[in-house]
Amino acid sequence: MKATEVEMGTSQGEGLLFKAPVLTASEFSDIATLARHHFGVELGAGKEQLVTARLTKLMRRCGFRCFRDYFRNLKSDATGEALIQLIDALTTNHTSFFREREHFDFLLENVFPHWNSARAMRIWSAASSTGEEPYTIALIGREYFASAGKCVPFILASDISTDALKAARTGTYRSERLQGMIAPWLQKHLLRGEGRWEGWYRMKPEVMAMVEFRRINLIESLPGVGAFDAIFCRNVMIYFSHGTQAEVVKRLTACLSPGGYLFVGHSESLTGMQHGLEHIRPAIYRKRGARP
Repeated sequence: MKATEVEMGTSQGEGLLFKAPVLTASEFSDIATLARHHFGVELGAGKEQLVTARLTKLMRRCGFRCFRDYFRNLKSDATGEALIQLIDALTTNHTSFFREREHFDFLLENVFPHWNSARAMRIWSAASSTGEEPYTIALIGREYFASAGKCVPFILASDISTDALKAARTGTYRSERLQGMIAPWLQKHLLRGEGRWEGWYRMKPEVMAMVEFRRINLIESLPGVGAFDAIFCRNVMIYFSHGTQAEVVKRLTACLSPGGYLFVGHSESLTGMQHGLEHIRPAIYRKRGARP
């Protein structure tokens, strides 16, 4: 989630004294029900203080002084913007380049070498956050396929958070976000900022061109995204109930080409679900059928 939490108590905002509102049990229940219904996010007991802290900052920015007024606006907003602001405030955007590296090693060692189709491989990063995951896929995909004179992969990157997608589309990151990346990757695929952009890096245009960003809510009927040869949906289903997880996996499996791979987070499991996928390695599953 956004790392900054609103300090409880009284604060000064735009010249007016703002007293942090109190979230009642009934109001928390209303917010939790709405988050579950629209986003599949489970806000169980013990999350009251977290929800209070994060929504207080949003309410102050929007001019609401109590949760009752904020929730009334949330329910009456016909544009959907208030709901988007809510999920942006509640969701976690923790990610990093080459996170859970075993999955990227698996692509390089077991997926890319067996790709014999003349068309570009299609890969979906289904919870792309601020872009580190899809850009990591783009980096290794470009390194492997371009060097062999083949089409580089097409990558669809989606997230429910508009704030995260806005940041991802810039392809721009502070140097500390790139710690741990091998130096040649930085030199070959990223541009170093100068002047007021000192300490920043930006993906080169040819890398950014491989990735298309779209806002997609995984608990809703998926738009016509087409079929994919690999789908990454990692570290997002931990926020869903088991029933919602099963529905999401069903939708994602339907978007996989025969022989395609589904990658989930190492803290996630498809145990107890009917999905029709083969378990290959920890957090890696394959749809039955011949590869292209």
